[in-house]
Amino acid sequence: MRSKNEREHDRTDRLLAEWQAERPELDASAMAVVGRLLSIGRQLEARANAALRPLGLHYTDLDVLATLRRGGRPYRRTPTELRDSVLITSGAMTACLDRLERNGLIERIADPNDRRSSAAALTGEGRKLIDKAIAVRFGEAADALSGLSAAECARLAALLKKLGRTLGQPGEEAGSMPAPSDRSGG
Repeated sequence: MRSKNEREHDRTDRLLAEWQAERPELDASAMAVVGRLLSIGRQLEARANAALRPLGLHYTDLDVLATLRRGGRPYRRTPTELRDSVLITSGAMTACLDRLERNGLIERIADPNDRRSSAAALTGEGRKLIDKAIAVRFGEAADALSGLSAAECARLAALLKKLGRTLGQPGEEAGSMPAPSDRSGG
Protein backbone atom coordinates (compact mmCIF):
# COMPACT_ATOMS: atom_id res chain seq x y z
CA MET A 1 0.00 0.00 0.00
CA ARG A 2 1.31 3.44 -0.96
CA SER A 3 1.67 6.23 1.57
CA LYS A 4 -0.55 9.32 1.41
CA ASN A 5 2.39 11.35 0.08
CA GLU A 6 2.95 8.82 -2.73
CA ARG A 7 -0.76 8.87 -3.64
CA GLU A 8 -0.71 12.67 -3.92
CA HIS A 9 2.08 12.58 -6.50
CA ASP A 10 0.88 12.58 -10.07
CA ARG A 11 2.51 11.71 -13.38
CA THR A 12 3.94 15.22 -13.72
CA ASP A 13 5.59 14.97 -10.29
CA ARG A 14 7.21 11.69 -11.31
CA LEU A 15 8.48 13.08 -14.62
CA LEU A 16 9.87 16.18 -12.95
CA ALA A 17 11.57 14.07 -10.26
CA GLU A 18 13.31 12.13 -13.02
CA TRP A 19 14.50 15.39 -14.59
CA GLN A 20 15.61 16.65 -11.20
CA ALA A 21 17.75 13.53 -10.80
CA GLU A 22 19.25 13.89 -14.28
CA ARG A 23 19.44 17.69 -14.58
CA PRO A 24 19.31 19.21 -11.08
CA GLU A 25 20.36 22.63 -12.38
CA LEU A 26 17.05 23.05 -14.25
CA ASP A 27 14.20 24.92 -12.55
CA ALA A 28 11.19 22.69 -13.17
CA SER A 29 8.58 24.93 -11.52
CA ALA A 30 7.18 26.24 -14.83
CA MET A 31 7.01 22.73 -16.29
CA ALA A 32 5.06 21.60 -13.22
CA VAL A 33 2.31 23.99 -14.35
CA VAL A 34 2.65 23.60 -18.12
CA GLY A 35 2.80 19.80 -17.95
CA ARG A 36 -0.37 19.68 -15.90
CA LEU A 37 -2.17 22.16 -18.17
CA LEU A 38 -1.33 20.08 -21.24
CA SER A 39 -2.35 16.84 -19.56
CA ILE A 40 -5.58 18.28 -18.16
CA GLY A 41 -6.40 19.83 -21.54
CA ARG A 42 -6.16 16.41 -23.20
CA GLN A 43 -8.27 14.85 -20.44
CA LEU A 44 -10.95 17.55 -20.71
CA GLU A 45 -11.13 17.22 -24.49
CA ALA A 46 -11.44 13.42 -24.20
CA ARG A 47 -14.23 13.82 -21.62
CA ALA A 48 -16.04 16.32 -23.84
CA ASN A 49 -15.80 14.04 -26.87
CA ALA A 50 -17.06 11.08 -24.82
CA ALA A 51 -20.04 13.11 -23.58
CA LEU A 52 -20.85 14.31 -27.12
CA ARG A 53 -20.38 10.96 -28.87
CA PRO A 54 -23.94 9.72 -28.10
CA LEU A 55 -25.23 12.85 -29.88
CA GLY A 56 -23.08 12.11 -32.94
CA LEU A 57 -20.89 15.18 -32.42
CA HIS A 58 -17.19 15.86 -32.13
CA TYR A 59 -15.89 18.70 -29.96
CA THR A 60 -15.17 20.86 -33.03
CA ASP A 61 -18.74 20.30 -34.27
CA LEU A 62 -20.04 21.50 -30.92
CA ASP A 63 -17.81 24.57 -31.06
CA VAL A 64 -19.06 25.56 -34.52
CA LEU A 65 -22.73 24.92 -33.71
CA ALA A 66 -22.40 26.75 -30.38
CA THR A 67 -20.81 29.75 -32.10
CA LEU A 68 -23.75 29.93 -34.50
CA ARG A 69 -26.34 29.44 -31.72
CA ARG A 70 -25.06 31.92 -29.18
CA GLY A 71 -24.79 34.65 -31.81
CA GLY A 72 -28.58 34.88 -31.86
CA ARG A 73 -30.92 35.10 -34.82
CA PRO A 74 -30.43 34.50 -37.67
CA TYR A 75 -27.82 31.99 -36.32
CA ARG A 76 -25.51 32.71 -39.24
CA ARG A 77 -21.78 33.42 -39.62
CA THR A 78 -19.19 33.35 -42.36
CA PRO A 79 -16.64 30.54 -42.37
CA THR A 80 -13.94 33.10 -41.51
CA GLU A 81 -15.90 34.33 -38.47
CA LEU A 82 -16.40 30.74 -37.37
CA ARG A 83 -12.74 29.86 -37.89
CA ASP A 84 -11.62 32.88 -35.85
CA SER A 85 -13.95 31.89 -33.01
CA VAL A 86 -13.17 28.18 -33.02
CA LEU A 87 -9.44 28.62 -33.79
CA ILE A 88 -8.97 25.85 -36.34
CA THR A 89 -7.42 25.88 -39.80
CA SER A 90 -9.45 26.80 -42.86
CA GLY A 91 -9.16 23.21 -44.12
CA ALA A 92 -10.45 21.81 -40.83
CA MET A 93 -13.29 24.35 -40.85
CA THR A 94 -14.29 23.36 -44.38
CA ALA A 95 -14.32 19.68 -43.40
CA CYS A 96 -16.38 20.44 -40.28
CA LEU A 97 -18.90 22.56 -42.21
CA ASP A 98 -19.18 19.86 -44.89
CA ARG A 99 -19.89 17.23 -42.20
CA LEU A 100 -22.45 19.43 -40.43
CA GLU A 101 -24.16 20.23 -43.73
CA ARG A 102 -24.28 16.53 -44.73
CA ASN A 103 -25.90 15.79 -41.36
CA GLY A 104 -28.53 18.50 -41.92
CA LEU A 105 -27.35 20.64 -38.99
CA ILE A 106 -26.31 23.69 -41.01
CA GLU A 107 -26.99 25.09 -44.43
CA ARG A 108 -24.74 27.25 -46.55
CA ILE A 109 -26.32 30.46 -47.74
CA ALA A 110 -24.83 32.43 -50.64
CA ASP A 111 -24.10 36.11 -50.09
CA PRO A 112 -26.35 38.00 -52.53
CA ASN A 113 -23.77 40.81 -52.72
CA ASP A 114 -20.74 38.59 -53.34
CA ARG A 115 -21.17 35.28 -55.17
CA ARG A 116 -17.74 34.14 -53.93
CA SER A 117 -18.89 34.33 -50.32
CA SER A 118 -21.32 32.32 -48.25
CA ALA A 119 -22.42 31.94 -44.66
CA ALA A 120 -23.22 28.92 -42.53
CA ALA A 121 -26.58 28.97 -40.76
CA LEU A 122 -28.16 26.62 -38.25
CA THR A 123 -31.06 24.54 -39.49
CA GLY A 124 -33.98 23.74 -37.21
CA GLU A 125 -32.42 20.33 -36.51
CA GLY A 126 -29.07 21.98 -35.82
CA ARG A 127 -30.63 24.33 -33.31
CA LYS A 128 -32.40 21.48 -31.50
CA LEU A 129 -29.20 19.44 -31.36
CA ILE A 130 -26.97 22.28 -30.14
CA ASP A 131 -29.47 23.18 -27.43
CA LYS A 132 -29.30 19.58 -26.20
CA ALA A 133 -25.53 19.27 -26.71
CA ILE A 134 -24.65 22.49 -24.90
CA ALA A 135 -26.61 21.34 -21.85
CA VAL A 136 -24.65 18.06 -21.94
CA ARG A 137 -21.38 19.98 -22.36
CA PHE A 138 -22.06 22.41 -19.52
CA GLY A 139 -23.03 19.50 -17.26
CA GLU A 140 -19.86 17.60 -18.15
CA ALA A 141 -17.74 20.69 -17.49
CA ALA A 142 -19.36 21.11 -14.07
CA ASP A 143 -18.74 17.44 -13.34
CA ALA A 144 -15.08 17.79 -14.35
CA LEU A 145 -14.66 20.60 -11.81
CA SER A 146 -16.72 18.99 -9.05
CA GLY A 147 -13.63 18.40 -6.92
CA LEU A 148 -13.07 22.15 -6.60
CA SER A 149 -15.02 24.63 -4.51
CA ALA A 150 -16.74 27.61 -6.14
CA ALA A 151 -13.99 29.87 -4.80
CA GLU A 152 -11.29 27.57 -6.20
CA CYS A 153 -13.02 27.52 -9.60
CA ALA A 154 -13.23 31.31 -9.65
CA ARG A 155 -9.56 31.66 -8.71
CA LEU A 156 -8.50 29.09 -11.29
CA ALA A 157 -10.56 30.84 -13.99
CA ALA A 158 -8.93 34.17 -13.12
CA LEU A 159 -5.43 32.67 -13.20
CA LEU A 160 -6.06 30.92 -16.52
CA LYS A 161 -7.44 34.14 -18.02
CA LYS A 162 -4.32 35.97 -16.86
CA LEU A 163 -2.10 33.27 -18.35
CA GLY A 164 -4.02 33.47 -21.64
CA ARG A 165 -3.45 37.21 -21.80
CA THR A 166 0.22 36.78 -20.93
CA LEU A 167 0.56 34.33 -23.81
CA GLY A 168 -1.23 36.70 -26.17
CA GLN A 169 -4.29 34.50 -26.64
CA PRO A 170 -6.18 35.80 -29.70
CA GLY A 171 -8.86 38.30 -28.75
CA GLU A 172 -7.62 38.59 -25.17
CA GLU A 173 -5.12 41.41 -25.16
CA ALA A 174 -4.23 42.81 -21.76
CA GLY A 175 -7.00 45.02 -20.44
CA SER A 176 -9.68 43.82 -22.85
CA MET A 177 -12.26 41.09 -22.69
CA PRO A 178 -13.66 39.53 -25.87
CA ALA A 179 -17.36 39.76 -26.49
CA PRO A 180 -19.14 36.53 -25.56
CA SER A 181 -19.82 35.85 -29.25
CA ASP A 182 -16.06 35.92 -29.92
CA ARG A 183 -15.13 33.16 -27.48
CA SER A 184 -15.14 29.46 -28.21
CA GLY A 185 -18.40 27.72 -27.30
CA GLY A 186 -17.09 24.49 -25.96
